[in-house]
This record gives sequence, C-alpha cells and structure tokens, in this order.
Amino acid sequence: MSDGSGRLLAMATKGVDMSAGVVVADWIKRIADDERKRDAVRVREEEAAARKADLVRLNGRRLIDELRATVTRDVEAFREEFAGDRTRDIVLEATEPDGGFAVRKPAAPAVSLTVAPHLDAAAMGCHYRFTPTNGMPPREDRFELVFAGDEGPALQIKHRGTGQVFATADALSEFLLVPVFTGRPR
Repeated sequence: MSDGSGRLLAMATKGVDMSAGVVVADWIKRIADDERKRDAVRVREEEAAARKADLVRLNGRRLIDELRATVTRDVEAFREEFAGDRTRDIVLEATEPDGGFAVRKPAAPAVSLTVAPHLDAAAMGCHYRFTPTNGMPPREDRFELVFAGDEGPALQIKHRGTGQVFATADALSEFLLVPVFTGRPR
C-alpha cells in the first residue's frame, strides 16, 4: 500500500491528472498558459475595439463637423488677411454628404486638399495635389487620419503614418491648411 500511495504522490507532483489518468507534461502546461494569456489579450483588444466603435458612432460625425467648421473659419480668416489678392484666394467646398470637404488654392502654385471621412472605418482619407508653376507634373500626397482614444472617453484624431495626435480641431486645421495656404508640401 505504501508503494502505491508513494507512486500516486509522485504522479500528482509531476502533473498527472488523476481523474483522467493522463500525464500532462510541463511544456504542455506552459503552452496552455501562454494560450490563455493570448486569449485574454485578444478579449481585451476586442473590447477596446468595441469601445472605439461606440465612440466613433457617438462622436465621429461631431468631430468631422467641428473640423469642417474650424477649417471654414480659418479659410475665411486667411482670405480676410489678403482681401482682394486673387493669388491667395482659397475656395472651400463641401464634397460629400458625410462631412467631406475640399480646399483649393487655384492660383499658382495651385494646391488642393480633399478630406473624405469614412466613419465605418473610423478614418479620414486626405489627398493633396500640388501643381507646380514650372511645367512639372503635379505632386500628390495621400495619408490617412484615424480616430484614436479608445482608452478613455475622449475621441481624438491621429495621423496614421506619423502617429501625431491632434487633440483639437484647431491643431488639425493648422496641420491640414498650412500646405494649402503656402502652396508648399510639408
């Protein structure tokens, strides 16, 4: 009897599942623990993505409308600074029913910026087109702005390529409009 109980004790300390009578090796336990940790991370990421989707659904359109209003204000202020100067005339147009807009400087060097929101993707596509005066082909720059801030209650906009976060519509308006006002790429 003592031989059997000693053997049971040894099997229990080596990871033997007594109910099934199967020996579970330590490496299998490590992999199972790693998989459980990965599952927990995946669940946290899915929860964060769901929170972000809720924030975009609740606040995304408001942020786009706020950006468009700020860009409109800034374009008007720039026009007033150069009243009557046709070379610095700036045109602002609504382009899409979901809040998209275009800003153009028609005089040389001509520049256009198109901002196209995609709320379902929590992003905004931005497209610059610079037309130089020397006969060279136009230069186009494209990048994406994404909604960020799923960790807290505030939704912000982030440049996907650089990681720069714009906490206010004023900061984002400045970032977007400087190349249009100056006629020079960033």
